[in-house]
Amino acid sequence: MFIVIEGLDGSGKSTAGKQLAEELCSRLHKKVQLTHEPNKDYCGGDYIRAVLAKKITKFHPRVLPLSFAANRLDHCVRLVQPCLDAGQMVISDRYYLSSLVYQSSEDFPFEKVMEVNEKALKPDLIFFLNVSNEVCYERMSIRNEPEELFESRLDDYRKKYISAIDFLRTVHGDYIIEIDGNGTVAETVQQMVEVVESLL
Repeated sequence: MFIVIEGLDGSGKSTAGKQLAEELCSRLHKKVQLTHEPNKDYCGGDYIRAVLAKKITKFHPRVLPLSFAANRLDHCVRLVQPCLDAGQMVISDRYYLSSLVYQSSEDFPFEKVMEVNEKALKPDLIFFLNVSNEVCYERMSIRNEPEELFESRLDDYRKKYISAIDFLRTVHGDYIIEIDGNGTVAETVQQMVEVVESLL
């Protein structure tokens, strides 16, 4: 099973993903590969990280969705698919839903973003951690790290997530489950575990 965890910055994706992997590994006695996007070990990863960290500020808007698509496909071919073929579960922190939210624009709509991602593996399950803006900002402040490119304007990105989720469900047939992530990590993970176990 290929599982993706999505959400606004500060929604707790990374922490919940790590604990979900540990919980599923323990319950199912199955190896679970935890990964993330963008991934610096794959095509264009260093470039993407430099843009997100605002170390590169001059770039054509079209470069970023193409870079993410290349990073994603390389990641799929060299890590995700081999793990699935070996009978492992894979959990990814972010995937193409994030590209729809953060790399689409008026002249590069959802359809175009998905065209450049047409070879990316389709997840069996996408979780969207629905967390309030206030909680997201509070969690980001605890990190004590420099603000990255997309870590502001959460209200605007929330609206795009809602539109992108509807698009993927109706046009692309993706299976997306919304999880209330405002509570503790344990509460968030328990909701996800119940969904996965029901599917298995």
